[in-house]
Amino acid sequence: MYTGPRWFFPSALIHELDPDAGRSGRRPRRTARDWVVDFSCFLLAVLIGLLGADTLQNSDLPRALSAADQMLGALSCAAVWLRRRWPFGLAVAMLPVSFLSETSGGVAVIALFTLAVHRPFRYVAWVAGAQLVLAPLYFWWRPDPDLPYAAAVVLILVLTGATVGWGMFVRSKRQLMLSLRDRARRAETEARLRAEQAQRLAREAIAREMHDVLAHRLTLLSVHAGALEFRPDAPRDEIARAAGVIRESAHEALQDLREIIGVLRAGDSEDAGRPQPTLAALDALVAESLQAGMKVTLEQRVTDAGSVPASVGRTAYRIAQEGLTNARKHAPGTEVTVSVAGGPGEDLTVRVHNPPPEGDVPPVPGAGQGLIGLTERATLAGGSLEHGRTPEGGFEVRARLPWQ
Repeated sequence: MYTGPRWFFPSALIHELDPDAGRSGRRPRRTARDWVVDFSCFLLAVLIGLLGADTLQNSDLPRALSAADQMLGALSCAAVWLRRRWPFGLAVAMLPVSFLSETSGGVAVIALFTLAVHRPFRYVAWVAGAQLVLAPLYFWWRPDPDLPYAAAVVLILVLTGATVGWGMFVRSKRQLMLSLRDRARRAETEARLRAEQAQRLAREAIAREMHDVLAHRLTLLSVHAGALEFRPDAPRDEIARAAGVIRESAHEALQDLREIIGVLRAGDSEDAGRPQPTLAALDALVAESLQAGMKVTLEQRVTDAGSVPASVGRTAYRIAQEGLTNARKHAPGTEVTVSVAGGPGEDLTVRVHNPPPEGDVPPVPGAGQGLIGLTERATLAGGSLEHGRTPEGGFEVRARLPWQ
């Protein structure tokens, strides 16, 4: 406790910032800085003990008691090395020791400061309160020849309050730094997760776009190339028309691929490059399919088609495009019906229907991701999409898109 009641505690410990130890049950390794701080505390305790021993030589205390006092002081200085591992135990042990030994006063202050740094205030309050209660008894038992009784008690009260206050300040500062570091780590983790999520969503969007665009073009290439392969004796004008469709489809596929790669390189949004198709482009899509030899009927019952939101129109276009692509692959030669209906404030409905094909259709390779991508598109637009076989054996894709 008693600092040596005759010695004012210096400000050497204000730089105590060693990490909290003993809470986790395992003893951390001391760093070079920890060794410097602990050795400084040990030297400070020894210095105050020597000053207390010098005072004992000039007092009327019996020689045996003086030797016992110094022995307790030496043991207390050695116990300073335990302050990190058992801060509360050392502070409690120093209460009776410092009451009996004047040379252990410096260790009592170091132990109290360490307790204030490493433990919650309730532990500090018990130890500091006990010291304040014992201080008047100590000076009544062993009065200071250089200071009046009241002044000595007040000095100890002030010193104890300053030690506790500074220790709590160091603890608060340390907790603030740990909190800021934790918040910084969490912010970095959240930013990384957001970036990964954004990259994943961008990859999914690009995958959907590549499938919807390239699958349509490459299906045209496959169908007409297959026709040329199986009908080498076709009329010359029909062969020329098929070759023209193949050339045009290949050109469009390359152009779409360049745009997608450009978006990947520049990091632009989906709206980069050429204007994205909207509901108004359905006529061109149907005309392209008719030129490729398909039988397509387009039914549009849309009120004020020019006011359809761009995102809704683009989704409707992709749904019709994928439906035509699937019909061309799995039901060649059938008549496909594309129906679009709706108006402002109502749902925009898109329906692509084809009857069952005649005869056996050779299997066409595919990843099976087109309808999954369309379902995701419709969901992202706030709508829904259903698909499946019709009672007569055909296939139908039905989508509902909100038009606000």
